[in-house]
Amino acid sequence: MTTFEERATVHAFRDDSLGEHDAVGLAAAIRRGEVGAAEAARDAAERVRAVEERLHAVQTHVDVPVSRAGSAAGALAGVPSFVKDNTDYLGLPTGHGSAAFEPRPARRHAPFTRQFLSSGVTVLGKTRLPEFGFSPSTEYETGEPVRNPWNTGFSAGGSSGGSAALVAAGAVPIAHANDGGGSIRIPAACCGLVGLKPTRGRVVTNDQSGRLPLDIVSDGVVSRSVRDTAAFLAAAEAHWRNPRLPPVGLVEGPARRRLRIGFLVDSPNGVHADTATRAAVTETVARLERLGHTVEPVELRIDPRFTDDFLTYWGLLSFLLGVTGRTLGAGFDRHRMDGLSRGLREAYVKDWRRTPGVLRRLKRTREAYAASFRGFDLVLSPVLAHTTPPIGHLSPAVPYEELIERILAYVAFTPVNNVVGTPSLSLPAAAATEDGLPVGVMFSGRPGGERTLLELAFELEADRPFRRIQDA
Repeated sequence: MTTFEERATVHAFRDDSLGEHDAVGLAAAIRRGEVGAAEAARDAAERVRAVEERLHAVQTHVDVPVSRAGSAAGALAGVPSFVKDNTDYLGLPTGHGSAAFEPRPARRHAPFTRQFLSSGVTVLGKTRLPEFGFSPSTEYETGEPVRNPWNTGFSAGGSSGGSAALVAAGAVPIAHANDGGGSIRIPAACCGLVGLKPTRGRVVTNDQSGRLPLDIVSDGVVSRSVRDTAAFLAAAEAHWRNPRLPPVGLVEGPARRRLRIGFLVDSPNGVHADTATRAAVTETVARLERLGHTVEPVELRIDPRFTDDFLTYWGLLSFLLGVTGRTLGAGFDRHRMDGLSRGLREAYVKDWRRTPGVLRRLKRTREAYAASFRGFDLVLSPVLAHTTPPIGHLSPAVPYEELIERILAYVAFTPVNNVVGTPSLSLPAAAATEDGLPVGVMFSGRPGGERTLLELAFELEADRPFRRIQDA
């Protein structure tokens, strides 16, 4: 039974150098000399200590010498942040949320880490994730889960749950996240944050996914304001821009252009959204219409085998980790992988002969997606099929067959964008659940369409500012 103690709201906002600043606001205060970068790092570290006992969001803490700071010229220079623990940061171990091996200190920064640091952030450590990022909830067979700061009896989402919990709690303004099936957008929805999965190739390619037959992973951030996500993307583009994509630049507010937006409330694979989630979408439709946009129902026609195919590909990833895991660290033992990872691998081994057809069909999904977008600028949908579950509902200790049914009934909207490679943005809806938890809505765009997504997000944020945890 969940105790009253476990169902508290936890945040770190206080009268210190971080105040209630978002990342852009704090960076501006540092540039003006009102706050020192070292002071901001110390205060953020203190905020992390204040909430960590309740949230369990941090994998590795570090001291904050000057050498760990990002570019002094970056747009977010001096802003304290964290890197997710599936991405190499020089000198820190990369554990991937797994107990199957002993991680070694990284010998270099991952390419995305360098791009992240180019924004100027100061890294205070690494955040927790479920094993290898497979689960939409940051929970473990043994050990404390990452808890949702809005209501600690509930999940913070996954796989970027540690990053989302720290940002939502006000410990840091912005943190690294990545998304291979919803892992930026899911925790953003659970924790009331902005979470943009960029277009495939918008940021530098993830080390591991770049070697896969289908790259489904994009790196980015979770933040409390639209302008923080926009500022990060502009800073990342200043470090490296993909010439095959249209530039985004710095988006600083809404556009005058009115959009034609399609919307759906049930997933293409037939999963029906729950009442609270449907209400969040329909309320957002009404807001969009009031703001002058044209909103119409749309049907996303994808292959009916998409869910099974994505699950097979998911299993392939677990199988490959079981084969190559010794490269991650000492003493790797695939039998020590958690129940979800083992179940995915075992299911794949039984059905591996489907792999060529699965890959062909998944790659063809972009054609169906493009056809559904004809005449629309964006598509609105739920992020998840139901509201944030309590701790334990998606634990890897749940028997695999039951757990995978629960996951598929929850994560029914986000994976399409990973397969197609299109940008997709989670935003907090106006309403909350009876338990005080945020509900997210998702906007998906055309390849390279991040500017349109951010412009609309600015407009919705200005129309009705996002709920603040310190007011809960």
